[in-house]
Amino acid sequence: MAIIPDTKDWTWVTERPCTDCGFDPTGVTPGQVGSAVRETIPRWQSVLGRPQVAERSNESIWSGLEYAAHVRDVCKVFEDRLALMLSRNNPNFADWNQDAAAIENDYGRQDPREVSQELEHAALSVSAAFDAVVVDQWERQGVRSNGSIFTVTSLGAYFLHDVLHHLHDVNG
Repeated sequence: MAIIPDTKDWTWVTERPCTDCGFDPTGVTPGQVGSAVRETIPRWQSVLGRPQVAERSNESIWSGLEYAAHVRDVCKVFEDRLALMLSRNNPNFADWNQDAAAIENDYGRQDPREVSQELEHAALSVSAAFDAVVVDQWERQGVRSNGSIFTVTSLGAYFLHDVLHHLHDVNG
């Protein structure tokens, strides 16, 4: 069975806790995102060090390797979106199809050691970008292709949820 594309609109996680992973966006500020993401790096590296990291427990669910490659790419996408929000007024975000990216980049066949290094680099880079946000930038806005409006604050919470939720998915 193939991976079932995730078509849910997860923007609700910027307003209320996630019942799956326990993430609570209440009080999350851009100034907290960087340190929280940096704290996940060793956990992701531990996942990537598992002997069966490339094996799926179920053919319809990504392996730990695929989730880690996804999170690496999520870091890059959100760093780009944050940069747009800080440099332009109300920018529109380009679509990013996570399922197409997984197939095109063959996440499941990537080298776990390389993914570990790349994820660390991407996580540190996006963390530094969030660390550099000043308080009067927190309410700057950007718009996703479906019309969802994000502030820098809600973008940070949305991004952090993604990183933490996927750690939960892989028991990291």
